[in-house]
Amino acid sequence: MRYSALNLFREGLTGHKNWPHAWRSPELKKSYDVVIIGGGGHGLATAYYLAKNHGLTNIALVERGWLGGGNTGRNTTIVRSNYFFPESAAFYDFALKLYEGLSTDLNYNIMLSQRGMLSLAHSEHDLEMMNRSCNAMQLNGVPAKMMTAEEIGKRVPSLDVSKSVRYPIWGGLMQERGGVARHDAVAWGYARQASALGVDIIQNCEVTGFDIEGGRVKAVKTSQGTIHTEKVGIAVAGHSSVIAGMAGFRLPIRSYALQAFVSEPMKPVLDTVLMTPATGVYISQSDKGELVFGAALDLYASYAQRGNLPVLEDTVAGLLQMFPNFSRVRMLRQWAGICDVVHDSTAIVGKTPVDGMYINCGWGTGGFKAIPAGGYTLAHTIAHDDPHPLVKPFSFERFKTGALIDEAAASGIAH
Repeated sequence: MRYSALNLFREGLTGHKNWPHAWRSPELKKSYDVVIIGGGGHGLATAYYLAKNHGLTNIALVERGWLGGGNTGRNTTIVRSNYFFPESAAFYDFALKLYEGLSTDLNYNIMLSQRGMLSLAHSEHDLEMMNRSCNAMQLNGVPAKMMTAEEIGKRVPSLDVSKSVRYPIWGGLMQERGGVARHDAVAWGYARQASALGVDIIQNCEVTGFDIEGGRVKAVKTSQGTIHTEKVGIAVAGHSSVIAGMAGFRLPIRSYALQAFVSEPMKPVLDTVLMTPATGVYISQSDKGELVFGAALDLYASYAQRGNLPVLEDTVAGLLQMFPNFSRVRMLRQWAGICDVVHDSTAIVGKTPVDGMYINCGWGTGGFKAIPAGGYTLAHTIAHDDPHPLVKPFSFERFKTGALIDEAAASGIAH
């Protein structure tokens, strides 16, 4: 449905009661071929690709709250694929390629802005490591380049590149294809298309347990009743260990809050996503003009989706080290998402110890950028009962064999 300016104004006066629904809200059926737990980006993408790529439409997606109300709506929207190891580079670059075509695929503008992702080097050691990372990216088929301090100063004029600062800039690693996307648009686009393909999206439906017989899942118990199924996909980010506990197995995960902040809007001053390892601060400017930034994880395990003053002080101090001219900018919002952190900072995607149960978790601070590939590969794994080639290295087996993929150095923050 198309709306003129007059129609938009008229709808506003009616309390927005006549907008068409973007997705269906059907009654929960007693049985489905597949149940997806989690209505964030990864769960919605999984349901969509199950229907689109594998022809499975008798699917229920159940969400405890509202769609995109967890980490999908609580992040800084950065997308990139500047990873070191071949396994990570292949996966995240596939995710970025899916992002690049996602607006067309979903017929929904996700507002992808590939403005470049620039990681700063503040010492000779930083510069050496970033050169190493740049070489690795290029060997893995991911375009990247090094920039000098002078080039960075021209690219980001508001950045303090003087030699007298606490963390002088020696250079940086640039991935031009990196950038940001609109987080709620990603969730809504996947939801609308999944619903159109026949997926039942059930909000305000909390999972309370499972029926498991002979080591195989038979049903999912929810606050709206029991759902009989023989295939379950779990994509609940920081609460993965809680759901796994209901199914009787443990995950090598700890959950931490990751805080983020938004300033008042201002005129365009920053057209690049910027990250500094010296303070962990990363920043971009939204289309509305707000500065969107964050830094390190909270230092203690928590499920609290709120901010606190010490982290705010540390993050703002790190931001002002780079941009002293932002000192008078006022803050608008502060919040936290819950990150599920694995020992090697690499996700777990694949089968679980329970037959018919599959999981997508452990993204740490990298969940948003992984959404398209996370859903794509989990859908393949569920449909074929066999891991997609891209996520075979991300399985539980690596904790038995010791073939860990330690990508902590490539994360957006130190964790």
